[in-house]
Amino acid sequence: MSVGARIAVVGGGVSGLTTGVALLEAGLSVRLMAAEVPGPTSLAAGAMWGPYLVEPWARVREWSLTSLSEFRSLAGDPTTGVRMVSGIEAARDSTPAPEWSTMLPDFRMCEPDELPTGFASGYRFTVPLIDMPVYLEYLLRRFRKAGGTVQHATVCSLDEVEDASVIVNCAGLRGGDLAGDLDVRPIRGQHVVVENPGITEFFSEDTGLSSDLLCIYPHGDTVVLGGTALDGEAGLQDDPEAARAIVDRCASIRPELAKAPVIAHRVGARPTRPEVRVEAENHGTRITVLHNYGHGGSGVTLSWGCAREIVGMVATMNAP
Repeated sequence: MSVGARIAVVGGGVSGLTTGVALLEAGLSVRLMAAEVPGPTSLAAGAMWGPYLVEPWARVREWSLTSLSEFRSLAGDPTTGVRMVSGIEAARDSTPAPEWSTMLPDFRMCEPDELPTGFASGYRFTVPLIDMPVYLEYLLRRFRKAGGTVQHATVCSLDEVEDASVIVNCAGLRGGDLAGDLDVRPIRGQHVVVENPGITEFFSEDTGLSSDLLCIYPHGDTVVLGGTALDGEAGLQDDPEAARAIVDRCASIRPELAKAPVIAHRVGARPTRPEVRVEAENHGTRITVLHNYGHGGSGVTLSWGCAREIVGMVATMNAP
C-alpha cells in the first residue's frame, strides 16, 4: 500500500468516520470533508447491531461479522459508548429466526412467559448497543489522534474535491447525488430520548415493513425510544405527534416509560438503496472514487466491515 496516497473521505457520519479511522490506522493520509461532523443521521441512530432489511446478504453477512467483532472489543472500554446488552425481539405472529441469528452464540427462542401480552413469538440474544453521541465523539477523537484532518465543507460535486488521489464517498443520503445514483432514497426515522426509569434490557418489535416501529434501547441514564420509518421522507424536523405515538407504543411494553421525562428528540434520514454500494469507480484520469453508501438503517452494523473492505481496495490499487 502506498503511504503517499492522498485520501479524501466525504461524509461525517458513522461510515465516514469509521472509514477514515481504518485508513489512517493502515498508515494512510486522510482528510475528512463534511458540513457537519458528526453527521445528524448517525447521531439520531438507536443504535443496536443487527443487519436489518439490507442486501446483498453474502456481503452484508461478512461486513456485519467484522463489525460485531470490533464492537465486542470496544465494549470493554466505557469511553466508547459501546456495551453488550441482552434483550428480546418479539413479534405479534409466528416469525422465523432472522438469517443473522447464527452469528450470535446465545440466540434462543423465548419461552411464552417471557413475552409481553399480545406477542406470539420472540427471541432473546445479546448484541452491541451503541450510544451514538458518545460513540461518534470517540471515533472523532480516534480519527484525530491517528493524524486525520477535518475540513468543514459542503461537497456538492466530487469535482470540488481537490488535492486527492482517492476519494471515498461516504456521504450517506448525499452519496447518491454525488455519484449520480438515482437508486438512493431517504427513510425518515425519529427517536425520543427519555430519562431511564431503571430499564437495563433492550426490547424491539419485529414490525416488518410498517412505518411505525417499537424499540427500547437503554443507555445508562437514558433510554432511546423508537421509532418511525417513513419511506421517501427526508425532513429532519421532529414531529410532536409522532413522538407522542412512539412513547405510547413503548409504554405499552414498559409502563414506567409513560411518565419518563423527555430529554431530546432525534431525527435522521436513513440512506436506503436496494443494495449497499461498496465499489470502485474511475473519476477522471488520475482519481479513483471508492463508494461506501446506501446502508439504510444498518449503517452502524456494517460500518467496520465496509471500512475494512475500503482499506483492502486501496491496498489493491497501490499494490506493485
